[in-house]
Amino acid sequence: MLRRARALSSVVERSLSQPVCLQSHRCHQRGVDAVGVERPRRNPPPVTILRPWEQAAVAVGSAVGALINPARADFVAALGETTGGPAFHLILQRMKASPEGQQILKDRPRVIASQVQHAWDMPENTLGGAYAKFMGDRNFSPDDRPPVRFLESEELAYVAQRAREVHDFWHVLFNCPTSVTGELALKMVEFQQTLLPMCFLSVAGASWRLKPEQRTILFTHYGPWAVKAGKSARDLMCIYYEKHLHEDLDEVRSKWGIIPAPSRPKKKVV
Repeated sequence: MLRRARALSSVVERSLSQPVCLQSHRCHQRGVDAVGVERPRRNPPPVTILRPWEQAAVAVGSAVGALINPARADFVAALGETTGGPAFHLILQRMKASPEGQQILKDRPRVIASQVQHAWDMPENTLGGAYAKFMGDRNFSPDDRPPVRFLESEELAYVAQRAREVHDFWHVLFNCPTSVTGELALKMVEFQQTLLPMCFLSVAGASWRLKPEQRTILFTHYGPWAVKAGKSARDLMCIYYEKHLHEDLDEVRSKWGIIPAPSRPKKKVV
């Protein structure tokens, strides 16, 4: 059984091996690149359209792969794309109905090193400075996020990429640690905000691997906070974070209804 599971995940892994470049369709139409430099007109990069059985195979294979090796971000990403179509459609509709969301869809900003590098020069009390410290302390790079591959349109692919790239802003805003329990707690908030099945599946699939103490902390300590925080916050996908990097972190938390995560409970001393 385990051998078959590994074989299935290896098939999905091969489908993830080719690099993909996500550019704005608007840029391709106008013949300019993402930073506005004129270049020869080219067709936009192809979107991989999967047949229903192929989508199911990739979803199952990526789920198996993610369970075998939770550190494989590409498996987790593929699972999110192949199971999240309806949720991404709803997010897109909400963004089109929001003035700030409309601006995001028009500008197509990317949270990549070349676009957010100025955050490293900001004071630590700002959103940008706190984000830079969060990334630097963990040796994270904005460029680490895998590309989107399995959505039916370039517009939906951008929405999925946006959700993927602003995840670290959510860590900063909600003050969620990058431990296993911290990541799963943030996934609870994300599920309420996005309704992406991958968020629910991540919690359900990973929680059984936790130690009993960790599982208790996740569901009794972080769980109630996550429910409250997810309902309290503004629509996280309709916030143009790049335009607020210079603002005070506590002020944007208050403005957006963000409730920071509680501190991890201290171990009882016997």
